[in-house]
Formats: sequence, C-alpha cells, structure tokens
Amino acid sequence: MKVARFYAPEDIRLEEAPEPTAGAGEVKIRVRACSTCGTDVKISKHGHLRIVPPRVMGHEIAGEVVEVGAGVTGWSAGDRVQVIAAIPCGTCPDCLAGHMTVCPNQVSMGYDFDGGFAEYMIVPAVVLAVDGLNRIPEGVSFAEASVAEPFACAINAQELVNTHEGDVVVVVGSGPIGCLHVRLARARGAAKVFLVELSRERLDMAAAIVHPDAAICASETDPVAEVRALTGGRGPDVVITAAASGAAQEQAVQMVGPGGRISFFGGLPKDKPVIALDSNIVHYRELMIMGANGSSPDHNKRALAMIADGSVPVADLITHHLTLDQVLDGIGVVSRGEGIKVTIEP
Repeated sequence: MKVARFYAPEDIRLEEAPEPTAGAGEVKIRVRACSTCGTDVKISKHGHLRIVPPRVMGHEIAGEVVEVGAGVTGWSAGDRVQVIAAIPCGTCPDCLAGHMTVCPNQVSMGYDFDGGFAEYMIVPAVVLAVDGLNRIPEGVSFAEASVAEPFACAINAQELVNTHEGDVVVVVGSGPIGCLHVRLARARGAAKVFLVELSRERLDMAAAIVHPDAAICASETDPVAEVRALTGGRGPDVVITAAASGAAQEQAVQMVGPGGRISFFGGLPKDKPVIALDSNIVHYRELMIMGANGSSPDHNKRALAMIADGSVPVADLITHHLTLDQVLDGIGVVSRGEGIKVTIEP
C-alpha cells in the first residue's frame, strides 16, 4: 500500500509499505479521508519532539472498517468510522476528573502511532479503550467526518469560554478553525460574529463562505478600533484567537468588553511564547482568559452530531479534495493559505 512518511524536516516521502494487520484489541480501517491542517505544515517544516521517524503522518481521519482484531466487539467490516487524534489515557487524575484534554499521558495519531496519510491504517487499542472510534452518522461523508476532529477542538474552546445566546463574538484568524469558530458561535446563539484576519485574500475567501457580520482586515485597519466601533465602544463579549499570533492575543485583551471572555485557542511558536499583557485591563474589566488544548473523545462525538444535524455545516469549507499522491501539494496549499480545508482521499 502507499503511505506518506515523515523522515525529517522537509523530507516527507510517498512510498510503498506492507499492508498492516489488526492485532488484539485493534481495528484496521481503509482510510477514505484524512484532512490536513497547520500542524501538518509545522511537522513537515520542523518535525516534532514526539515523532520518531519514519512515521506515517495525518491525524484528521475517517474511513471504513476492514478487519477487527481479537477481543474487539461492537465493530465489523463495512462500518464507517472517525478516529480521534489526541488519545488520553483515561485513568489519570485529570482524565478521571473530566479533564481529558490536559491528560499528561496523552498520545496522538500521526505522532506516536502511524496516521491517516495511507491507504490502510491500524486504530490502536488505546483509542478503543477511551471510546475514541466513532460511528459516522448517516448522511455525513467521509470528508466531512474527517473535519470533526478540528471542529471538536473548537467545541472544547467555546464551551470553556461559554459562548452563548446574545453574545457578540470576535474570531481572529480566517483559516479552517476560524471558519469553524464562526459557525459554531452562531450555532450556540451568538447575536453577531466578526472575523479578523491579516491577509485580505484569506479574509475574502473565508468571508465568502461563512458570511460573518463584519470582516476586518487587520493589515488595513486597526482591528481593536474597528471592533470597538462596531460594538458602540463597549467591545465584544468573547474573543477567540484562532491564530498562532502573540499580537492577536494582545489585541484580544485590548478589544474585549467588560466581563469579557478570551480564548487563547491558537498556540504560539515555541521560540516566541511570551506576550505583553496589560494586567490592569484584566483586573478592572474583570476579564477571563482561557486556554484551549485539543479535544476529548466526547467532543468528537458531538462534532459529528452537529455536522449531521446541519447546525454546523462543513462540506463547503473543504476547498480541495486531493489524492494521496498529492499530499505534498495539499500541505503546500495549507502552508500558503490558498484554501480553507484540504482533504486527502486515498
């Protein structure tokens, strides 16, 4: 079978590999869709501490069961499934307290286990142990199901900052996650949702699909002043920084209104993790700043359900459907910001 393996930064190889066999507690699937994301770009350029090469990349996975290992029940050949990316242990104090997203023992598909840029792959026993293999609902395509993983991360973030009915929400970053945040905020009852982006081209592309109440190009205008003007000087209730930008995080504190909630959704580069924070703004406006790290198995299930019931459509966010032979092209599209969601369909 064909796979895309990471060997070193700037060294991802399309090559032949033996087709795997499901062992005890495992499930083998034929990969039908594996979407790409900014993390794949970072791995391709810089590698990752947890990736010991060679490693098959890809962590936004949907496919079809073809083989069930010994001891596995409830699954059979032909079942359509989505696979979680981040795998909590399920037994540590954090997991038992319901905080699976910060499990210190977390492992991941495409990092610690071979991922979905392959024709076939093994869903390891640790995924099944935490109920992380999800049945794809009727009417949801494999490509749509592969978007459930990043969507699940957005659900985690918006639950943490409690986006709710009547909120004015600002999403900073118009990539696929930013677009998902816009739609999720609306589904959770937001009164208005504004989208902020540095790149005019990316902003226009995203705005034409998700139709925010205002689209603000941060390279052409001061986003803090613009958002304040749009909110009558008060500022929004929620700001979500769906971009790896320290400047965006600093601006979020400046623009959010009294009692506002901020989600630092996008992590910062490891060589530039420190921002300038005006603590007095946080103090006097009684702000909440909340991090968001990935998703739990339950978030993935709810993402699939919201895709299925149409409350958060994702099909139109997939701007590129590519073959496994084109996986490097797909990573390039993501790196250059030329599309919204790029899905590889082996």
